[in-house]
Amino acid sequence: MVYRMLKWAGMLALIAWPFAVYALHGQVASGWLLLVGAALLVWRLPQARPLALLAAALLLLLGLLGEAELGMRAYPVAVSLIMLALFAGSLLQGMPIVERLARLQEPDLPPEGVRYTRKVTWAWCGFFILNGSIAAWTAVYADLATWTLYNGCVSYLLMGLMFAVEWLCRRRLRRGLT
Repeated sequence: MVYRMLKWAGMLALIAWPFAVYALHGQVASGWLLLVGAALLVWRLPQARPLALLAAALLLLLGLLGEAELGMRAYPVAVSLIMLALFAGSLLQGMPIVERLARLQEPDLPPEGVRYTRKVTWAWCGFFILNGSIAAWTAVYADLATWTLYNGCVSYLLMGLMFAVEWLCRRRLRRGLT
């Protein structure tokens, strides 16, 4: 029960990070927020622990170089890069992530489904490149309110839109196969 509560609290913290930064900015030193963000990366992305450790180390290095605010704002960039590495890596070795997820519902995925899941995995790679690029731009050039708006709202809406479009495409593909 406690583990489940901690898991949900961590997920909420991961999602709410931009709002926490916005709310605490000016009240808590950027270095402390950077430490919390780095810890969240490592704790909440266990499937990518080596990448998360590297990303956290790079964010902390920014802090040591006197760029704690940039490190704190680069957190969403790090998440996008980690997700890109996971999805792209799955295309290069073994079964793509989207295919693994699809096989949970349909273990005997037909060849058309396998090709489709590969294309969807590529699409997610494109999403993470675009999202990470915009997050990087907001981290470097935007004011805190714009950074928070994009990384706390717009990016999640775009992710939801990506899920919805993929779901509609999948339904259309399934209808064509039957």
